[in-house]
Amino acid sequence: MSHPSLRVGLTLLAVLALASLPAWSGDLYQVHLASLIGAYWVLVAGLNLVVGFAGQLSIGHVGLLAVGAYGFAILAGTVGLDPFLALPLCGALGGLGGLLLGLPSLRLPGFYFAMVTMAFALIVGELSLAWGGLTGGGTGLSVPGFPAPFDSPRGQYALILALGAAVTAMTWSVARSMWGRGLIAVRNSEVAAASVGVNLFRAKLTVFVFSGVTAGVAGALFAALQTYITPDTFVFDIGLFFFVCIIIGGRGSILGPLIGTAMLTALPEMVAPLARLGNFFYGLALLVVVLLVPDGIGRLVATLASRLRPEPHGSHEVRPDLARLRRALGASPREPDATAPAPLAREALP
Repeated sequence: MSHPSLRVGLTLLAVLALASLPAWSGDLYQVHLASLIGAYWVLVAGLNLVVGFAGQLSIGHVGLLAVGAYGFAILAGTVGLDPFLALPLCGALGGLGGLLLGLPSLRLPGFYFAMVTMAFALIVGELSLAWGGLTGGGTGLSVPGFPAPFDSPRGQYALILALGAAVTAMTWSVARSMWGRGLIAVRNSEVAAASVGVNLFRAKLTVFVFSGVTAGVAGALFAALQTYITPDTFVFDIGLFFFVCIIIGGRGSILGPLIGTAMLTALPEMVAPLARLGNFFYGLALLVVVLLVPDGIGRLVATLASRLRPEPHGSHEVRPDLARLRRALGASPREPDATAPAPLAREALP
């Protein structure tokens, strides 16, 4: 089987396994855990374009996640909007938050930009406590779910799987377009990117706003999964968790951060006695990857796949097509004789 056919076959197999997960999983908790991974992935997929491709150190996306979650709780719960109408509105709120955050901060160097995003996450947490009449304060808010057929764990999983696949397709398309090449150029060298015509600020702001939209949608999905949210739900550690997922997965890759998100979300949950040591595992995994596989899991998987893939190494002799060359030379017009008289001069001769 050729390499493209093998890749298509593996992709179809993975899609089939994910689509049929509720049928072959052991219990509903595993379905809920898969839904949680999917909701996190919707955010990480957008954040991956900011961190992994554009090279911007955003560690405060938990603030945008909280904006989407509280927006969904208020719009679908307090106001009473249809949840399917509230969902895109939460994405718009996240995009607006990304725009307001990115406009004054994306011109800053990497360290200062990271500090601004961290401050944004802390401010959102404090505002959710201070605006008790809107957010419920420390008591929090109950969150309504989606209507049938998405009102069950399996239905929620199907909805999140569809949205996760759509976001993955969008990020994959961006990563392989000229836009994606421009973002990588910005990450590697802003001076070189600007010299070839990449508008640095516009590229950063556009991708940051897009990540805000995905964070807002992820917040709505996350809130519907949790059914109740409080300010303690959106602690700063979650923002670091998203960042670590991308670093472990590998910058400039789509598959790597997806594996990192699934691994870091499922590991503490699957090993219940070690759930309290979740931060310990995150730190240990980050340390191991940075020291042993600095390019991330995605690059490791790509390297292993390239070694397993048979590649022909035979030499190819290049022979000139002399017959075609002669025909081409014979068909070319003859060069004018410099000693022959011009047509008008020849007519003037006696």
